[in-house]
Amino acid sequence: MKQANKRLRGALALTFALTLTGPAAAFSLDSDQPIRVSADSARLDDGQGIATYSGDVELVQGKTRLTADRVVLYRSGNDLNRVEATGSPARYQQPARDGSGETDARALSIKWSASDNELTFERDAIIQQNGNLFRGEVIHYDTVRRVVTAEGGSETSSGRGRVEMVIQPRSTSKKQGSDGSSESQ
Repeated sequence: MKQANKRLRGALALTFALTLTGPAAAFSLDSDQPIRVSADSARLDDGQGIATYSGDVELVQGKTRLTADRVVLYRSGNDLNRVEATGSPARYQQPARDGSGETDARALSIKWSASDNELTFERDAIIQQNGNLFRGEVIHYDTVRRVVTAEGGSETSSGRGRVEMVIQPRSTSKKQGSDGSSESQ
């Protein structure tokens, strides 16, 4: 029970911290920008709505970029439902809304779900943004509510198993909103 309480406190603290600094929505077919994919090889199963890309994969929409060893896209009709990426690590990059800095996230597995409006970073997950760092075994990011939760992995002798955060002090030159968030985020 004590371990569960530690994880809950870590998840709540991370939820609060990244809510203030999280990236905007991920990939979307509602966007007026196309999703472009390049890779060493590709396999399209149109009947199942599954496209699998392997080898130095790069998926780009506007300034949002996903790179991985393997990416699988799941479609239903004309809608992109899910993206699953694996790599050593896979990497997700997206500029901040105001153009100052970017979110740089890495994990061995990155999943995006349109129906859940969620990005999930699993296994050795790290999110960096403007000097802030968030690390955990699993990090979930709700792209609509802009809420992040993180979980540590199993405790080992090396101390892993905990959620880690480094949060930079706010600059006094940024204008803050009534919820404490800055306009630049």
